[in-house]
Amino acid sequence: MLTNYIRTAMYKATYKLLEDGTFYGEIPECRGMWANAATLEACREDLQYTLEGWIVLGLRLGHTLPIVDDEVT
Repeated sequence: MLTNYIRTAMYKATYKLLEDGTFYGEIPECRGMWANAATLEACREDLQYTLEGWIVLGLRLGHTLPIVDDEVT
């Protein structure tokens, strides 16, 4: 269940190449979720790592996770 949530959230992620040559990624449905790295792959990895920590902290604090998709596959 958690794996599917992470997979779906990462599928929704958007990435931009910034003027300084680094990559910026965010998950629009997950407010405040973003990463910045030198390569696209590093940005994806950082974003997923950050998402995992964000989920754990949110659950510990009793927050409700945002819906990232109506149908999680």
